[in-house]
Amino acid sequence: PVHASYAYDPRFTVILLPSNVGKRKAQIAAIRRSFGDLVLNVDSDTEIAPDVVSKLVCKMQDPAVGAAMGQLTASNRNDSWLTRLIDMEYWLACNEERAAQTRFGAVMCCCGPCAMYRRSALMLLLDQYETQFFRGKPSDFGEDRHLTILMLKAGFRTEYVPDAIAATVVPDRLLPYLRQQLRWARSTYRDTLLGLHLLPGLDRYLTLDVLGQNLGPLLLAISSIAALAQLALTDSVPWWTGLTIVAMTMIRCSVAALRAGELRFLGFSLHTPINIFLLLPMKV
Repeated sequence: PVHASYAYDPRFTVILLPSNVGKRKAQIAAIRRSFGDLVLNVDSDTEIAPDVVSKLVCKMQDPAVGAAMGQLTASNRNDSWLTRLIDMEYWLACNEERAAQTRFGAVMCCCGPCAMYRRSALMLLLDQYETQFFRGKPSDFGEDRHLTILMLKAGFRTEYVPDAIAATVVPDRLLPYLRQQLRWARSTYRDTLLGLHLLPGLDRYLTLDVLGQNLGPLLLAISSIAALAQLALTDSVPWWTGLTIVAMTMIRCSVAALRAGELRFLGFSLHTPINIFLLLPMKV
């Protein structure tokens, strides 16, 4: 249907590759054929608001900015309890994590559903991007984060634009969601290692942020294991551990509800048991 709609429209050039070569190679094929100053990447399951291009272009007027991403929402938010949780998770990731990072000049991952890049910077980085290997094999995951790291490595700033809204389809069942989170975790851990040498040249907040993102889950996992061990070995309930986790969860959700002006964010507390009992063991 997409090809039928756009193939004969003179405003568009449709590139048909001989086989499914994956997102990275398809992306590179399109970038090499492009000719504008800016390149907009939109994932196939994403719809962008009518003003997204103009909002991102405004941010890209600064030649120091190499990439900018918009705010992500779940287009199928009302499908299930899980899609509602993921929609809130996206809001938190964009309007807490990315918003704080952009305040200090370096969003650490410009998400694929809606990201604009400076074409001149992309052309400098394409060979590195195309030939990335991991454990001796060509990499086939983590494209968005790796391309962002390359932008930062080349000396460009990366930014978040909260009023450039893109709605993307999110998993509505637990198993696909866990598979998605596993892919993202692999990318986060691998590219964090690759990008550690960048941190001294960035604002000190970014070092704190990277440490928090990587050590926070580790500390939560250790606390959970210690609590379960206490329960199993001593028959005593680990009240302090449980109360601390509950208190931190409710503080985070309450702050989000206050900032967003929506009580639904109190319900994001349901994500904590999913995180402790499913996501953390899977990531380990």
